[in-house]
Amino acid sequence: MGERGRYTAETAGSSPAPPTPAPLTMVQGLLRVPEILSISAVTLATRDMARAVRFYEALGFSIAYGGEAAAFTSFQVGKGHLNLARAEDQARSSGSVRVIFYVDDVDAMYAHVRAQGFTPEAPARDASWGERYFHLTDPDGNALSFARPLRNADG
Repeated sequence: MGERGRYTAETAGSSPAPPTPAPLTMVQGLLRVPEILSISAVTLATRDMARAVRFYEALGFSIAYGGEAAAFTSFQVGKGHLNLARAEDQARSSGSVRVIFYVDDVDAMYAHVRAQGFTPEAPARDASWGERYFHLTDPDGNALSFARPLRNADG
């Protein structure tokens, strides 16, 4: 750390300093932690952009930027994005991350995935935590889930 505990490029080698955080506000004498509202984007690494783009397009994702020959591709997902970044030297996913997409009809999505020739881990099912879901692995080993809250789930 640099002067007064500040992170600087000099203290971190050649890395640029992170942006200065907004000051926290006090609520009844306690620091108020800002609410995290949503995920803007999730970026997954791929060793084969063309194959990955074809996979996500087959699932029904719409390209917002990039494509099969690009180093970076972004798909519109509601108000957010699923991004693919070409990472030819990066190791495959360890499976420690799962991206969950809410869909309007889990069983119809399951049927669509099967019709595209993909094999989910198991049939769509209801979970004790109040969702209907199924899991699928993309060609780069990234774990995906397609889900929807159950109508009568306690919550």
